[in-house]
Amino acid sequence: MNLHEYQAKSLLKRFGVQVPLGYMLTNAGDAAFIAEKIKQETGVDVYAVKAQIHAGGRGKGGGVKIAKSISEASEYAKQILGMTLVTHQTGPQGKLVRKIYIEQGIYYSGPFEIKEFYLSILLNRQTSELVVVYSPEGGMDIEEVSDKHPEKIFKEPIDPHLGLTDFNARKIAFNLGLTGEAFKAAIPFLKSLYRAYIETDASLIEINPLVKTSDDKLYAADAKMILDDNALFRHPEFIEWRDKDEEDPYEVEASEHHLNFVKLDGNVGCMVNGAGLAMATMDIIKLSGGEPANFLDVGGGANARTVEAGFRIILKDPRVKAILVNIFGGIVRCDRVAEGIIEAYKNIGEIRVPIVVRLQGTNAELAKQMIDQSGLKVYSAITLQEAADIVRKVLN
Repeated sequence: MNLHEYQAKSLLKRFGVQVPLGYMLTNAGDAAFIAEKIKQETGVDVYAVKAQIHAGGRGKGGGVKIAKSISEASEYAKQILGMTLVTHQTGPQGKLVRKIYIEQGIYYSGPFEIKEFYLSILLNRQTSELVVVYSPEGGMDIEEVSDKHPEKIFKEPIDPHLGLTDFNARKIAFNLGLTGEAFKAAIPFLKSLYRAYIETDASLIEINPLVKTSDDKLYAADAKMILDDNALFRHPEFIEWRDKDEEDPYEVEASEHHLNFVKLDGNVGCMVNGAGLAMATMDIIKLSGGEPANFLDVGGGANARTVEAGFRIILKDPRVKAILVNIFGGIVRCDRVAEGIIEAYKNIGEIRVPIVVRLQGTNAELAKQMIDQSGLKVYSAITLQEAADIVRKVLN
C-alpha cells in the first residue's frame, strides 16, 4: 500500500525520525492559516507547498513550490490544488491533485553549507537481506546519478539478526561526507528509520532528499513509503490510510472481490487461478498474436461469484477483443469452475467478445462437456496449445 508523503512523515515522526513541521489540507482557502501556524511554531517564514499524489517527479511537473511569504504560500496552494499534475511516473494523462501539504522551509541561511542526500531501505531479494541504498548526490535527479555516476551509489547490507548497527550507521554517515553534529545526528536518524521500516512491515522507505541544514540538522525533506499489503492485518490502523482515488479503479473494484488484478494495455483479457499460471497464460496470449489486457488471478477457490466479478471487470475495458479463461483444477474441481462460468455468463447477459475456456485437472473432461453443452458462445479447450490456437482464430 502506497502512502502519501504527509502520511509517511507522520509515521516516521512516531519513530523519532526528524521531519519538517507540516500539515495536509484539501481546501486552498486554509493555506494562509496553516502557513501562519507553521510560522508561529517554528519562526520560519518560508514554506514548501507540495502536491500529494502517488507519483515521483512532482517538482519537475510543477507540483512543488517554495513560498517566501504567507501570501505566496496561499497563492501556490490555489495553483496546485485541483491541477492535473503530469510527471514521468503518471503518464501523459497525469493525476488530479486532491490534497496538498504545506511544511516549514528548511533551506535557511546559517554557518554551514546545505547539502542534499539520497537514502532508502528496501529488501534485496537475491540475498534475503535488507539493504540501505544511499548517495551523497540526492535530489530530483537520483536516476541520472545512478546512470552516469554509479560509483556515487552506495549499498549497505543489513544483517537480519543484528539489524542496523551503530557500525552500519557510522559507515553510511562517513560515505555521505557528514561531519560534526550532522555526523552524530545521523546515527539515531538511521536507526529510527530502520526501526520504522521493521515495525510497520514496510517494503520501501525512500528519503529523497535527506537534507543537512545550514545548522547541521538532518531532515527527511521528502518521504516515500510502501507498506506490505500482506502484513496489513497486523496494522489495522493503517488500512484507513489507503487512498483509492490514487489507484486504478479496475484494481480497486477487483480488490473488493478479493481478486488479484493488474490492468495492462492489450486486447485479450485473461482469468486464471494462480500467479505462475497467469504468467504462462500471458505468454501464450503473446505467442498467439495477442497482447494481454490484464493480469487476473482469481485464487484457488474460484466460484461463480468471483468468476462473474472477474468477467465484469475485464469487460469494462473497451480494448478487450477476447477473453481466455485458464483454470487448473487442483484445489477446486473443474466442473465447479465450469458451472461458475456458465452461471456468471447468464447473469451478465450478452457478452459480445468471444470467450475461450481451458480447464485442466480434476474433472476437466466433464467440465469441457458442460461448457460445450451449455449453448453459450464459449470455446472450450483442454490443452494450452489448443486454447492458444482458438485465441489466434478469434482475433483474426
